[in-house]
Amino acid sequence: MFKNDICHLPGMKYKTFFLIIVLTVLNCKNETKNQLPISIENKQLPLKYAKGFSVEDYGTYKILEIKNPWPKAENVFKYVLINKENAAKTTFPTDAYDGIIIKPIQKIVVTSTTHIPALELLNVEETLIGFPGIDYISSEKTRHRIENGLVRELGKNEGINTEVLLELKPDVVIGFGVDGKNRTFETIKKSGIPVIFNGDWVEESPLAKAEWIKFFGVLFNKEKEADSIFNTIENNYLEAKKLAKNTKNQPTILSGAMHNDVWYLPNGTSTEAQLFKDANTHYLWKDSKGTGSLSLNFETVFSKAKNADVWFSPSNYGSKEALKNGNTHHSLFKAFQNNTIYSSINTTGTSGGILYFELSTTRPDLILKDIIKICHPELLKNYDLYFFKPLD
Repeated sequence: MFKNDICHLPGMKYKTFFLIIVLTVLNCKNETKNQLPISIENKQLPLKYAKGFSVEDYGTYKILEIKNPWPKAENVFKYVLINKENAAKTTFPTDAYDGIIIKPIQKIVVTSTTHIPALELLNVEETLIGFPGIDYISSEKTRHRIENGLVRELGKNEGINTEVLLELKPDVVIGFGVDGKNRTFETIKKSGIPVIFNGDWVEESPLAKAEWIKFFGVLFNKEKEADSIFNTIENNYLEAKKLAKNTKNQPTILSGAMHNDVWYLPNGTSTEAQLFKDANTHYLWKDSKGTGSLSLNFETVFSKAKNADVWFSPSNYGSKEALKNGNTHHSLFKAFQNNTIYSSINTTGTSGGILYFELSTTRPDLILKDIIKICHPELLKNYDLYFFKPLD
């Protein structure tokens, strides 16, 4: 029966020997790779305010979930964060994850100026190798790296130069999107470079947005540093809020400006409105609700805000003259006549990037102090305005 058996063993002995050989070979193949465990005990990254992401620590790896990267997002994005040594001996069910991130990150591309402050506060700005629209970056530290050719221009956010990006070979790209329909990001992902959507801008409170520094802390193995930085920002914010709460005067607030016969201003559930509330002011549209900004006609705004004490953020107008030229009706407001218009548009970096757009997400404590200083000048006497300046 076993004439062709090279070992010439009797039937049962041969079968037993053959089975041992097969099992030994299979075991040798599998001993260097372990399936990523999904049911072991884990620790969750503590978050006080942010709702758009979570991190679960399983010891040898972490799972990052991005839950709300844009308004009404339907999908949850999941990523494995793991070091090189553990990744080499672990297999991943790739269909269950949107990317495998090898930590710590050595090279990164971010796509919003709001991401720059987190890198700098964590002292990892040297990992930034590319950015779409480098002229919009205001930070002196990162501008110095740009001038030395260490950060490549990647074109426009809507159409990143994928050829240059793929040449840079970043470990990860931090993107953002308004609806998830970005063909450029799909191309990048297909090339094997993970793309993580950052949803800080969707958060519903100033401190929730600021807490996204912990997202970057996890990527760079700097959780403790990120936690400490956020705690300082939070304490500064809450102390300023407490200080303003004790004042009896509540100046009335107008915001926004006219564009093509439509006045755009923050709704009452926006983070801007919350800042006005925490500064103990009376924002005239504090009771409005909804997503996005309000779109009103001039008559509606004027009847309610013609005597407003302070006017904040009159769109992108950089002077009173430009504001009046944009629409002569702007000059009819009491705040225009009393020179109590304040804007962040003129506080820029050397290349013209607006500092507020870059830093305000990470440092809401500075915005709050600016508003308090303007609306309650008897408080914060030794504080100098950081973002907002009177419109000349």
